[in-house]
Amino acid sequence: MTQEHEPLSTADLARTEEMRGRSEEQIVDRAERSGIDVAEKRRTPVDNAPAVPVPAVEQASRRFPLLTWVVANADRRLPIQDSSVDVVLSIHGRRNAAECSRVLKPNGILIVVLPAPDDLIELRTVVQGEGVERDRIDTMVAEHATTFKIVERLPIREQLTLERDALLNLLRGTYRGARFKLSERVEAMQQMDVTLSSEMCVLRKA
Repeated sequence: MTQEHEPLSTADLARTEEMRGRSEEQIVDRAERSGIDVAEKRRTPVDNAPAVPVPAVEQASRRFPLLTWVVANADRRLPIQDSSVDVVLSIHGRRNAAECSRVLKPNGILIVVLPAPDDLIELRTVVQGEGVERDRIDTMVAEHATTFKIVERLPIREQLTLERDALLNLLRGTYRGARFKLSERVEAMQQMDVTLSSEMCVLRKA
């Protein structure tokens, strides 16, 4: 007799740029999820008025209607109750270690995916004029050391040949992409072999 398991409650601390690249099956799966856009906010014209979502998060909420969407700042306080979440997922985004620990259940896990040193190395070399390789894992582990311990680390890597439209979409999905969107280097891009490389770390509460 097959035993049925309760669905996991998951908080995905995603930037909406990252959501655009995922299928609904990847996002929803069997889990009960809340999507938290951690980056895209704008203020109303009134000083000190509350932040409101930009069109990107509205688009994401239409694409993933089974998610509960909240616009928040994930490196401050998460709008989630204490000890209420099984999994906190952070893909190429910001996170607050203390807040992640607060909202996770005692046996909960934090999954952090960070760009590997060679992520988008070819695209960054063309657009920025250099491809600096930077390892982010040690810094992340140190920032979470008081509340979490790392239990697994996995590389995720593939290389794709992409046409201009796909290259521009990748560029838009980076924090600094808008700065280079009109540069001569970007205008000259047509086709490129691009490395997509990340490090996935699984952490448990210490």
